[in-house]
Amino acid sequence: MRFQLLAATALSLAAATPAFAQEEASGPFTVSGSVGMVSDYRFRGVSQSDEELAVQGGITISHESGLYVATWGSNLSGWGTFGGSNTELDIVGGFATEVSEGVKLDVGLTWYMYPGGASETDFAEPYIKLSTTFGPVNWLGGIAYAPKQQALGKWYNNATTYATGIPDNPGAKEDNLYIWGDISGAVEGTPITLKAHAGYSKGNSGLGPNGTSVAPTGQYIDWMLGADFSLADLGLSPITLGVAYTDTNIKTSDGTYLRPNFGSTKNGKPISGSQVVFSISAAF
Repeated sequence: MRFQLLAATALSLAAATPAFAQEEASGPFTVSGSVGMVSDYRFRGVSQSDEELAVQGGITISHESGLYVATWGSNLSGWGTFGGSNTELDIVGGFATEVSEGVKLDVGLTWYMYPGGASETDFAEPYIKLSTTFGPVNWLGGIAYAPKQQALGKWYNNATTYATGIPDNPGAKEDNLYIWGDISGAVEGTPITLKAHAGYSKGNSGLGPNGTSVAPTGQYIDWMLGADFSLADLGLSPITLGVAYTDTNIKTSDGTYLRPNFGSTKNGKPISGSQVVFSISAAF
């Protein structure tokens, strides 16, 4: 059922292709973006959509100087929702430049927002990324460090305490570190691009002011292996189909003290377990 719905979405996105084609660079500015759907929205290996479909999209405005601003959004469900519109809206600003031949530096800040949600949900996270290409393979490494903020603090030691509504450590602030690496490369003579990702999180080992944590068990590793399939040869140039296997090293026992918050609303199973994620996106 999920795949059939994603396939139907692909046809809808294809029908919208002419509208994307109308977008052009104007003077020193370039506008780009994408819209799409995923069978499960995974943020650093943890489901943010209760292992269900999510509709996502973003737009970036870049200046020839290297400065850029962007916004990206997705619907949410289960872990990581804070009421309101149940939406994540990221506001990004940064600067990208080539520091040496073939090596690109990108520094910026992401502001994670949850419109209409509970208090103490939004937080800021500066990042730095380096990318380059060796032959057919693209490489990227990044570090994102969010300084101490209440949204990242350990207000509750476990879900039982959270259920009482009385925090153990009201107003607590903590920081969060994420280090990651990505590689990707096109398979010559095919419309397929292979990709891989690995990341390390370290942060709040309990529950924040609204019962979640960016690094649920304090520290863990997430990874992904996948492939993208371009439909350009079929005349659907902006459309890309994707499939990815994602997982973490969070054991079921590691997240027990976070239950039921850290479980699927359907069966209570951890939302950090292995998952095959399908996607459809259209870029412009």
